[in-house]
Amino acid sequence: MGIFDYIEPYSTYFILALVVIQIVQTFFLIHVNMKYNRLKRTYSSFMKGKDGKTLEERVMEIFGKIEEARKESDNIREEIRNIEKKIKKHYQKVGIVRYNAFEGMEGNLSFALTVLDENDNGWLFDSMNTERENHNFIKEIIKGESYIELTDEEKESLERAIFQEVYDIRYMDNLP
Repeated sequence: MGIFDYIEPYSTYFILALVVIQIVQTFFLIHVNMKYNRLKRTYSSFMKGKDGKTLEERVMEIFGKIEEARKESDNIREEIRNIEKKIKKHYQKVGIVRYNAFEGMEGNLSFALTVLDENDNGWLFDSMNTERENHNFIKEIIKGESYIELTDEEKESLERAIFQEVYDIRYMDNLP
């Protein structure tokens, strides 16, 4: 008995398996051929009209543009650092409180306005209004404190400026 005698009862299964394998291989071949053609088109369009020397020049040109972009990026980063340094010195925080300065007054015509930089340095402007007069005061704020005694409204205005983000969040929570 030979090997074919053992295989003969299963020959239809072997033939079916070989056909399935052949079909799968055909699909893989089509897929690989499509990828190859796509790569070939890309390569041909890239190399169109170029020999080795012009291709090298093109690559060097691209590297030059990359270097220019890197230098420009470094310049922009330096400018941003300079702007950030300058911003720290500018007024960034504001706190305002409206109030009635005197009994019998209505409409909260008086106010205390505090303006501070990042280091809590700045000034506090207080405007007290009556029916006939207006009194204005400016007080210097250094590191979040005044060397002149503050009224309750001025203290609240200073606190709102120092902790501006907290008040902004609290204010946002009260919106409908």
